Amino acid sequence: MKHSLSATGLSLSQAQSISNLCNQRVREIDNRLSVVNNASKQVTIDGVNYQETQPNPMPVDVVDMLTEKARLSSTQAFLMENMRAKDELLAATRKQTFDFETIMPYPVRQKFEMVTELAEVGESWGWDQLSAAEYNEYLEAEAYAAHIGQFIHNRGKLDSLRKELPTIKTLEWLEVETGKKTPVKVITHHTADDLLQLHEELAALHRGYEQRVNYFKAKVKNLVTTENARIARANAEEQARVNAINQKIMAEYEAEQKVWLDAEKKAKFEFQEKIEQQIKEIAAYRIQVPARFQPVIDMFITPEK
Repeated sequence: MKHSLSATGLSLSQAQSISNLCNQRVREIDNRLSVVNNASKQVTIDGVNYQETQPNPMPVDVVDMLTEKARLSSTQAFLMENMRAKDELLAATRKQTFDFETIMPYPVRQKFEMVTELAEVGESWGWDQLSAAEYNEYLEAEAYAAHIGQFIHNRGKLDSLRKELPTIKTLEWLEVETGKKTPVKVITHHTADDLLQLHEELAALHRGYEQRVNYFKAKVKNLVTTENARIARANAEEQARVNAINQKIMAEYEAEQKVWLDAEKKAKFEFQEKIEQQIKEIAAYRIQVPARFQPVIDMFITPEK
């Protein structure tokens, strides 16, 4: 886990406050840019010009605006990552489990045969059996099928355009004042034949890619089924072998158990002490800010008393 946490730097309360301020400024920039348009509209009636759509040209300082937005966003991302990193470190530390058997194996009876079963494979194993070329082809086909299907299927953009086109009137009337209307010419971009031809072309592509996707899914399913049948046979043979061997179980290991339990108790106490110390150290972590993010931090920082 990469982070910039250390004993000195910004506290998490400072980081959260600065992150919120960065977010507010980014939203202000987005609000200014969201109203930019390419053109205004005027209607002339009886020699008088009326503004229908107000002009909102690109701000002359758009480069500075976007640069500032990027600085704010990257600084906020840095702060959020490190706040999350601290939470994750604490969570990971608290989740550590004590497993003494990895240090000292639990005593076992001598000459006791254990069944070692093979685990069934899942779909991920089946995909791993494909060659790189096959898997890459599947990824490509799936992407083509998904994106083309999304565009042409019900409620997709092309479907919406086809439904809307016949309802578009070539002439509309704009009522500028009571009893007075002026014509508004409506110019369509496509014909119904254009959209139908595009739909048929894309639908043919979609079917082809969907067939390839289904081919690879079926192949993976067959691979998994075949392998699990082999594993089931192997496990049955192993169980029969163990049943034949395990006719007698006799061992004395009480003394070994006592030694192991005493050692486990001591190790568990030391483990808990170590975890508590780690949590205490992590809880005191602050965020050490790199030079690249310091200018934005300096815009908002309020020294803690």
